[in-house]
Amino acid sequence: MGDPAGIGPEIVLKALADGKISDLCVPIVIGDKETLKRTATQFQIDPTIVNRSDVVDLRLSLGNFDIGHDSAETGRASARYIEAAVELWRDGEIDAIATAPISKKALSMAGYEFPGHTEFLAHLTGTERVGMSFFASDLRVVLLSTHLSLSDAIKKVARQNLVELIEFSSEHIGKLLKHQPKLAVAGLNPHASEGGLFGSEEAEEIIPAVDTCRSNGIDVSGPYSPDTIFLRCFRGEFDAVIALYHDRATIPVKAFSFGSAVNVTLGLPLIRTSVDHGTAFDIAGKGIADASSMVAAIKLAAELVQKQKG
Repeated sequence: MGDPAGIGPEIVLKALADGKISDLCVPIVIGDKETLKRTATQFQIDPTIVNRSDVVDLRLSLGNFDIGHDSAETGRASARYIEAAVELWRDGEIDAIATAPISKKALSMAGYEFPGHTEFLAHLTGTERVGMSFFASDLRVVLLSTHLSLSDAIKKVARQNLVELIEFSSEHIGKLLKHQPKLAVAGLNPHASEGGLFGSEEAEEIIPAVDTCRSNGIDVSGPYSPDTIFLRCFRGEFDAVIALYHDRATIPVKAFSFGSAVNVTLGLPLIRTSVDHGTAFDIAGKGIADASSMVAAIKLAAELVQKQKG
């Protein structure tokens, strides 16, 4: 359900109202039933949705928390929902997890020192390495670095880092798609440096990494000019693009599919998808949240499970 003080309860209810969800999977909501009922009443969402849905109610006695504000209480609730989801997966009760947004600050206030869902899930499942990717229709992007300053992100563009990410992406994108993926590496500099005119990283770090991976049997090529490679992937020429810093990945994803892109965590032993936005405290409690990404996250999780079982 995500942070109770954010838009999580609202977008979960709106997603459940999408008739196509029940055609793909049996949705189980992990959260607080009273909060869901109160939200449904407030925003005139069919209240029977809550009764008709399988809700794992943790009965945390949340009380009257402030909508749109961080608190240890809602952070603790967010954490318990995540822990319960992993417990249910481990017991074979669920096949995948689709997460509504949480607040990193509220999580910290509750004593959980994880930057977000990804690191928390890695800890709970004993996973050493995870990676962030975004699925936006036929555009799939894997990130070399996430929340770093641009100067620090550039320092991460090193041959060994790239070799490890390309190998990791080939393995885990391949597991999700059930075939060896065709990967493209986006350049760091304009026009992928155009033969060294606009930077040396392509020649010194990126091309040697691509060559190493190709010699190991991975279907990868590049670096390609970053202003065209994402469109080429979107049109089906590649299965995924390796992007070398945060905004290089998220700008094309959100330009192509804003509101309906899905964050997919690679490397976990379970399928985990998530919305491509945060708690939106500024609009929480107003009934205007768009549930498109929540719907897309649930549908993609169901589709990936079917691929695994198929």
